[in-house]
Amino acid sequence: MTEKHYGIVSPANQANLGGLEFVQGLVSGALPLNSMARTLGYDIVEAAPGKVVVTATPTVTLLNPAGTVHGGFAATLLDSCMGLAVWSATDKGFGSTTLEFKISFLRPVTPDTGLVRAEGSVLAVGRRVGTAEGRLTDVKGRLLVHATTTCLIFER
Repeated sequence: MTEKHYGIVSPANQANLGGLEFVQGLVSGALPLNSMARTLGYDIVEAAPGKVVVTATPTVTLLNPAGTVHGGFAATLLDSCMGLAVWSATDKGFGSTTLEFKISFLRPVTPDTGLVRAEGSVLAVGRRVGTAEGRLTDVKGRLLVHATTTCLIFER
């Protein structure tokens, strides 16, 4: 495995990779993670066809005024794993982007929560649209947040 680095993958390089190959490159470090991953401290740790896992440990730098981790942290982890799960199911020369997502917060996330795991799984992928669901859990497997997404699939 190559050490993780941050940046962007050029559109030409993206077009030359199948979706799963692209996401597996993020996992292995062969391709750069986006700068948001560095900002929030998350990593893409698993990729299989239609399934992607992102992990992170929430810190005090992510707190909202009420003293819990801002919901945008969970939203970003879930948007990332669900969107990449859809992308992993696309063919070479295609990409995807989030059209919309719905999120439900069940338990607060705090720095004491420790490592969290966001797992995105494809529900359906067609020629133009893919849907996925995501679950954010703690180390004990407790469900903290769940979400669904609809992604647009497009030719590069």
